[in-house]
Amino acid sequence: MNLSGQAPGGKRQRLAEALPLDTPYVVQIFPVYSCNFKCGYCIFSVDKSERGFFSDKNLMDFELYRKCVDEMSHFPSRIKVLRFVGVGEPLLHKKIVDMVAYTAEKQIAQTIEIVTNGVLLEPPMVDALVSAGLGRLVISIQGTSQEKYREVAGANVDFSHFLNNLDYLVKNRKQLHVYIKIVDTALDGEEDKERFFEIFGGLCDSIAIENTVPIHKAIDFSNILADRENALTQFGLPIENVAICPQAFFHMQINPDGKVVPCYSWDYPAILGDSNIENVVDIWNGEKFRAFRRAMLDGVASASSVCIDCNIIKYRWFPEDNLLDDAERLKILYSRADENLPS
Repeated sequence: MNLSGQAPGGKRQRLAEALPLDTPYVVQIFPVYSCNFKCGYCIFSVDKSERGFFSDKNLMDFELYRKCVDEMSHFPSRIKVLRFVGVGEPLLHKKIVDMVAYTAEKQIAQTIEIVTNGVLLEPPMVDALVSAGLGRLVISIQGTSQEKYREVAGANVDFSHFLNNLDYLVKNRKQLHVYIKIVDTALDGEEDKERFFEIFGGLCDSIAIENTVPIHKAIDFSNILADRENALTQFGLPIENVAICPQAFFHMQINPDGKVVPCYSWDYPAILGDSNIENVVDIWNGEKFRAFRRAMLDGVASASSVCIDCNIIKYRWFPEDNLLDDAERLKILYSRADENLPS
C-alpha cells in the first residue's frame, strides 16, 4: 500500500474532542543518542557542538526503562503507540530487544514501534524483535543504490546484503507491520522514484515517499531543497501556520537521561519531569505539564521562546490536531483548581 501524501497511522481523531487525556496517545522513548549514519538533512551531519543539548547521557539504562514501563502500566488506558526513536539509531542500543519484550509483557501499548535506518536488521535481530512482540517497524531508506547511500548517509552500505536482510524480514515478520519510506531528496527524479517502488514495494506492508522538510535550524537546507517548487508538510499536506502546538496534549518523550520533554523538538521548550526520581504517570498529570499546556493555549509565543521558532509541527501538521477553535473551552480544563474558584 502506497501511503505517499497520507498520514502513516491512518485516519486521525479530532484531538480537541478527546482532551484532556488521562493517558498519552504517544510515548516516545529516546534510547540512544548515537547514529551509524550522517544524513545531510539530519542533525548528525553537523558537528556535535552545533546541535544543542539533548541529554546528559547517551544511553538509557535498562533498569530506568523497566521503571518507566512499570509506572506506565498504571495509566487508565493503554498507550496507543510506544515508539523507540529520538536523535539516533534505536537498534544501536544493546538492550533494545529486551526493552521491546518487557513492554509487550506489560501490555502497556496498543502498538510498539521502532523507527530505524534498517542496516542492523540482520536475521537474528529480525527474529528477536518479532519474538519480542514488536508491532511496527518504520524503515527510513536513504537511496536506491550503494552509491546513493554513500552520498546521502555518508555510509558504506552493502546494498545487496541490505536487500537480502529486508527480504528475510518480510518473509519472517509474522504480526510485524513493516513500513518503508524515503525522503524525496534522496531520489533522483521520476525514474528513481519508480525504481524505489520496484525495489522496496515487495519488501514491506506499506511504503511512501515523504518530503524532506527544514526542521533543523543547524542545517542549511537551501541547497537540499533548491529544486522544491512548493512547500508541503513531510506527509504532502499544505503548510499552515500553527497557532497552538498540539504535541504536549497527546505526547511525551523520555530521553536517555530520564528527563521528560513534551514534544519532538530538538531545542526543548521545557523539561517537565525526571523519570529517575518521579513517577511517569505523575509527570503526565503534573503541574509542570498542565502549566505548559495552559500556556500553549494562549499561543506558541506564550509557551516558550523555543516554540516561536520551531518548524517541526508546521511540517508535520494534521488538520485534526487544530486546537485554536477550542482554545477558550480547553483553557478552563487546563486551569489550576484555584483558578476556577469564585473571587
